[in-house]
Amino acid sequence: MKYNGEHLFYGELGHFLAILSLVASLIATIAYFKASRNKLLEDQRGWIKFARMAFAVETVSVLGIFVLMYLIIANHYHEYYYAWNHSSRSLEKQYLFASFWEGQEGSFMLWNTWHCLLGWILIWRSKKWEAPVMTVVSFAQFCIATMLLGIYIGSLKIGSNPFALLRHELDAPMLVSNPDYLQFPKVFEGNDLNAALQNYWMVIHPPILFLGFASTVVPFAYAVGGLIKNDHTWIKAAIPWAAFSGAVLGTGIMMGAAWAYEALNFGGYWAWDPVENASLVPWLVMIAGLHTNIVYKSSGYSLKSTYIFYILSFSLVLYSSFLTKSGILGDTSVHAFTEKDTSAQLISFVLVCFIPAMALFFYRSKSIPSIKKEESTYSREFWMFIGALVLFLAAIIIIAKTSIPVYNKVLGTNVAMPEDTLFSYNQVQIFIAIILGILTAVTQYFKYKNTDSKTFYKKILPPTIIALVTSLCISFIGNINYTDKGAGFMVAIHVAMFAAVYAVVANAVYIWVGLKGKMKSAGASIAHIGFGLALIGILISSSRKTVLSQNTTGIALLPKSKDYDPQENITLFKGVKTDMGKYDVTYTRDTLNTSNRKQYFELQFVSKDGKENFSIYPDLINNNKGMEGRSANPDNKHYWNRDIFVYVSAAQDGKQDDTSQYKAVEMRPGDSAFYSNGIIVMNSVVKELDSLKQKLLPGEVGIGMNMTVISKDGMQYKAMPEIALKDNQLRQIPDTVIAQSLVIKFNKLADPATGKIELGIKEDQSIQDIITLKVYLFPFVGLLWIGIIIMVAGFIISIVQRVKTGFKTVAR
Repeated sequence: MKYNGEHLFYGELGHFLAILSLVASLIATIAYFKASRNKLLEDQRGWIKFARMAFAVETVSVLGIFVLMYLIIANHYHEYYYAWNHSSRSLEKQYLFASFWEGQEGSFMLWNTWHCLLGWILIWRSKKWEAPVMTVVSFAQFCIATMLLGIYIGSLKIGSNPFALLRHELDAPMLVSNPDYLQFPKVFEGNDLNAALQNYWMVIHPPILFLGFASTVVPFAYAVGGLIKNDHTWIKAAIPWAAFSGAVLGTGIMMGAAWAYEALNFGGYWAWDPVENASLVPWLVMIAGLHTNIVYKSSGYSLKSTYIFYILSFSLVLYSSFLTKSGILGDTSVHAFTEKDTSAQLISFVLVCFIPAMALFFYRSKSIPSIKKEESTYSREFWMFIGALVLFLAAIIIIAKTSIPVYNKVLGTNVAMPEDTLFSYNQVQIFIAIILGILTAVTQYFKYKNTDSKTFYKKILPPTIIALVTSLCISFIGNINYTDKGAGFMVAIHVAMFAAVYAVVANAVYIWVGLKGKMKSAGASIAHIGFGLALIGILISSSRKTVLSQNTTGIALLPKSKDYDPQENITLFKGVKTDMGKYDVTYTRDTLNTSNRKQYFELQFVSKDGKENFSIYPDLINNNKGMEGRSANPDNKHYWNRDIFVYVSAAQDGKQDDTSQYKAVEMRPGDSAFYSNGIIVMNSVVKELDSLKQKLLPGEVGIGMNMTVISKDGMQYKAMPEIALKDNQLRQIPDTVIAQSLVIKFNKLADPATGKIELGIKEDQSIQDIITLKVYLFPFVGLLWIGIIIMVAGFIISIVQRVKTGFKTVAR
């Protein structure tokens, strides 16, 4: 059958390029391996030339796949399952790239693309190491290329074809039987991009993160190449690459934290989510490897450790991919892939890289040079090595806890994550932070080999005193008094604050005194200052994080649950100013943006002292991909010393159908009646009142019931239900108390002798637009972001300096 409107050429070409990429990467791997093993220079050059040609074909194929897939998504060719499943015609154009890497296949394409770019830089710069290093890179390319095949060998499926057709993937006979299936509304529109990913950070964060992932292959490739050749001179060339990987991967991780801070409603930038952990762990190990690499270059110690850390860093990237893409974290993470079961292939990728590399390491272990003499405890290399071990220990603790779902699946156990997940990590990692902060402060004051103890203490004493005084001021004048987890944890926070301030002060003094202000040589110290500032920002913002949205209305839209506490979510009625402690808050209006399909809420904050008056605009977007309800996107008001973080935790549209019923109550002046949130007092019956006359028709006589509504929190509201009489005809004029969702009306005269009146009282949640807010105060959270920027700047300065030194060495 011929299907109308299909563009099959794109898919056929794309699938051909995927196969070509696989074949070319395999040929490049073999050719580079041959070159690395060939001792004859002429033959070696021939194999390298052939390998470069294969790598060029591979690069063209990978870029072709990338371009074709983008064209398919951008042109809404929904005959392709990937384009249909991850985008829609109503999606804003800036999110088309986010659609590209929402699925597994797109992330592998992105990873492959970065590998190609890094490969050409290696071909240009790695000189004698090109053959062994590119052998490993090309083999990694081959493994990734298998993830994009989507072919069957018997019953075994290898990879997932990004160019698969919708009618082949969905079990929907009506698609196969109808030549015009592309005009079906659901097919034509598309399945959309996950609501949580419709954020600008999701356009820029994944490419940076995957560049960081891809870059870990380079130090790994140098290490494996060194083991293959039994040549350890690669160590100097690897340092800029390890620094680059640390800078880019760290930036990508923190971009993800910024996305979480701006787009997710868990109230912060880090939640020890398994996917966050899976990206953090390889970074920690890479930084450990970078430090031991520098130690070996400067002192001859720690070469074996460097090999192990670089091998583990890349292997942990692959293991992280297994965790996030196999679906095994689907129940424990808010942003793990769950749709494709590629577990076997992903774990094979891990093992095929890790096991041979470690086997080769143990095979060459005896020939790897090491110094038998123990390092002096007054040497820089000793403490840098201790710091690397601490980083490695932190990584092991995090990945072990993150891998609980793996243990459960493999061993058949049912180990549950701790109820307080954040604290289960924090109570350990805070001590890691203390050690790292102190080591970061003191280590640069040591010299390699040995340091005179008197000289060391003389230099380190001034920054120690400054840091101690400064941290005490921050802790006590700044009222760092976090007692939620006990006195012991609070003490640890104060010690960590000292360690963080110590790292900043000691490194700043070292730049000034030790390096004489030479910023070009201060990359490491600048990175350490950034680390210290980030740690200060984390400690202050987390320990003094305050919930501002204490509920003063006594009204809650949702029952208490793990994610919603009625006491910490203030309820706002549209147009009604509501007391929120330091601020009066008014829900002024809301609007639906048709381009991004988000409902924005304008909230006006006015401080009680009159010094602050600002509006903030959190929004809600309808969930998709099988999830019900709406997803909250927070908004922030940024100050130099704090953030006001706001998100809508629940919303009720006043246009909904009214299903509540009136309750009949007999009252006379002076009587009161209860409702769910307080009492209603009938004050008097009034006749001649100007406000009544305004509502009367010609010939009518009005009577009003003057009433006071008193809520549980002591707030009082006036109500005046009325009736209009004419020729023995009665017309009801109910009154509403919007803030209490009350409607009161006159029913009848119950007892003329006693003056009792029957009123109808209804609690009607449909009479008004209502929202509940969660509002946090994050003090000095900006220090975190500033610290990250400074840390990355330090990495960049170090990379530039190392590369320049390398060029000078080559020139000589």
